Amino acid sequence: MKANARSAIVCFGEALVDFLARPPASADAPRHFVEYAGGAPANVAAAVARLDGQARFVGMLGEDMSGDMLASQLQAAGVDISYVRRTAEAKTALAFVSLDAHGERSFSFYRPPAADLLFRAEHFEARCFDNVAAFHVCSNSLTEPAVAAATLAGMGRARDAGALVSMDLNLRPALWPQGIDPAPRLWEALLEADLVKLCQGELDFLARSAGGADATLQRLGSGRARCVLVTEGAAPIRWFTRTRQGIAPTFPVQVVDTTAAGDAFVGGWLQSLVEQGVDPGNLEAFLEQSERLADSLRRAAACGALATTRHGAFAAMPTRAEAEHLLRAHR
Repeated sequence: MKANARSAIVCFGEALVDFLARPPASADAPRHFVEYAGGAPANVAAAVARLDGQARFVGMLGEDMSGDMLASQLQAAGVDISYVRRTAEAKTALAFVSLDAHGERSFSFYRPPAADLLFRAEHFEARCFDNVAAFHVCSNSLTEPAVAAATLAGMGRARDAGALVSMDLNLRPALWPQGIDPAPRLWEALLEADLVKLCQGELDFLARSAGGADATLQRLGSGRARCVLVTEGAAPIRWFTRTRQGIAPTFPVQVVDTTAAGDAFVGGWLQSLVEQGVDPGNLEAFLEQSERLADSLRRAAACGALATTRHGAFAAMPTRAEAEHLLRAHR
């Protein structure tokens, strides 16, 4: 397959601060929270950078201490933030995260209002689409009409620039206004993506209004989607193309925190595709090559697994060397 001259992976949407709840030191001591950089698209950018990829994050941060921390952490991870905007009109979003005994997380969000929701289509700079190989979004930038319009505009501009368009649904119902059905807006974006990643719960959510899981997958295929991935924790990954379907294994690890597993998986998947020169023109041919597809999914699964072995989001992203070590150990 011909190498792709494009190499940048652009991640658009929210960056926020995760405050991870930690157990009290004693029965009469208060619970405390540890500050971590997070936000799903920002996490994907950090994952790509840790794998030695060319990552760009585009979004809006508040002119506050949380925005400063996120900008610093993105840069420290190796992410290009040249196209990040700052605003004094709203604070950077916060999320309080608690873990159960198995490392599974639950969130309590302080958003809206939040700075990331103030990004508009006109805030995209033309240069942020230079050399773009993939453009990635999630549904957290669809929760309000104006930022949803910006998300769709970014997807369209990336496609016009010759990039793969990726979407991880990453549905957080608590972020949507009460009484608003997310499904119509979700579908508007899903049908614009070449690559779609869902967890099983998200597939179930879409299936309720689409007439079942098979109908959901068929509807995705009727749009631009060429590959749909469905994950369910440590269970095998299910993949669907327009002509085939199958499963890919995951890796057994000692799980402590699942917060960033899906984002690490997506970062590993996109970086693997870019390194193999996959673009919109040859994507379908790539998906027909079983060994190449299996290898890219193994790399993505390794990154997702390793991210569960550490606390935090940016802080949990594996390096290329760590991912290669896990792959060799399970070859």
